[in-house]
Amino acid sequence: MTDINPETKTLIENQIKDHAVLLYMKGTPQFPQCGFSARAIEVLTQIGRPFAFVNILENPEIRSTLPLIANWPTFPQLWVNGELIGGSDIILQMYQSGELKPLIEEHSPEV
Repeated sequence: MTDINPETKTLIENQIKDHAVLLYMKGTPQFPQCGFSARAIEVLTQIGRPFAFVNILENPEIRSTLPLIANWPTFPQLWVNGELIGGSDIILQMYQSGELKPLIEEHSPEV
């Protein structure tokens, strides 16, 4: 297993702690860089609550470290209230089943 940089691990832990709804993605909400990230943004935009994001393409240390910490190999990764929800397919399934919207609304106040 690859050694985890303690500084990067602390950075990730602080990002997850500081943002109730956080999406690690490829690109930005305005310009997603992969179809899976675009789908996640589409769902979160439909819910209509604010969320934070980290563009892993601009953060190679986070891109390589987060899968080791989260034990989740792919991006995007949606974190809500410090817990990994999952990737694009799980986000979409939870949205379609009605589970995701109340979860996001509970942790992300209206603007």
